[in-house]
Amino acid sequence: MSSTAPRRSPDDASPRVERAQAGGPGPWMPRGRWTALAFSSRRQWEALERQLDDAGAGGAWDLRGIEQLDHIGAQLLWNHWGRAWPAQIELTESQKAVLDQVERFGARPPQEAAPGFWDSLHRHLAKGPVLWRVGKEGTALLGQLALDLLTLLRAPHRAPWRDISGHLYQTGATALPITALVGALIGIVLAYLISNQLRSYGAESFVVNILGLSLIRELGPVLAAVLIAGRSGSAITAQIGVMRVTEELDAMRVMGIPHGFRLVMPRVIALAIAMPLISLWTSIAALAGGMLAAQMSLDISPEFFFRQLPRAVPFSNIVLACAKSVVFGVLIALIACYYGMRVKPNTESLGRGTTSSVVSSITMVILVDALFAVLFRGIGFRF
Repeated sequence: MSSTAPRRSPDDASPRVERAQAGGPGPWMPRGRWTALAFSSRRQWEALERQLDDAGAGGAWDLRGIEQLDHIGAQLLWNHWGRAWPAQIELTESQKAVLDQVERFGARPPQEAAPGFWDSLHRHLAKGPVLWRVGKEGTALLGQLALDLLTLLRAPHRAPWRDISGHLYQTGATALPITALVGALIGIVLAYLISNQLRSYGAESFVVNILGLSLIRELGPVLAAVLIAGRSGSAITAQIGVMRVTEELDAMRVMGIPHGFRLVMPRVIALAIAMPLISLWTSIAALAGGMLAAQMSLDISPEFFFRQLPRAVPFSNIVLACAKSVVFGVLIALIACYYGMRVKPNTESLGRGTTSSVVSSITMVILVDALFAVLFRGIGFRF
């Protein structure tokens, strides 16, 4: 190693490792100053790492050529030796004292044992308080919303009507193009898949029944809720989270402006109003796409489609879809506001909160839709 090392001046104090005899079997002789200040240069650190790799951990060592040795340099040598003394070593009394301190009190590399059954059980049980805290905070948010709605009924003139109308436009009107496009595409795909099966049984006319019930009762509300959760729910969380980062929430608290009445309630009311309308809009767009696909694949005229649809789909399905959409809108707004309030004043927490808001909202929408399907399974069908 030392045969390829460049020549250094006698006063060079950079840390290095050399052979006592160039190319010979002599001991390894560290030289220079082995201190924290000497290791501040990345270039010197990389060169020293290469020299230590060439030297290896075994063999004989002579540390008497080191000009200055502190605990950082001693820890480096101790780790390189595998945390054990070499077979042959020459050193001064002061160097031995430093190495003895490192041997006794030096940091040991962490050794993580494989978790056993009881460790895994304890880790899962430790999540209980977190779930309890989330449930408690969610219940508190829901209770505060109920109190704010009572305040709104008692004093309508104090309500933030401008905020409600603004959120109604942002979450409702601006979402119409994307929901119509996605709904129409879903209707076209669904109609084509159904037509292939109905044609083999000669039951082409039942495509209206299947499309009407599936789109109006289930797919329309759920599809609209998923789109709104990803679009408006994330926006709500990001808006409130940015207010947390910029300390606007703290300023509102200092000025005595309640967060629930001015931030949570307008968004909940706006989504509760907008979601049934968006759901009907999405279902209409999906039915239009399905009607177009049915005409092209099964030669079913639009006149037959419009005439058969009211007979196949009772009005109670529309009422059920609107009721589900109201619940979806309230849940999406509450979850988005909850995660927005929990954002810490840093950008990493803002991104994590937005992601958690979207995932939680979509999961809650699917769970509530399944609950509605079980509770109202006998409503909206013709027997």
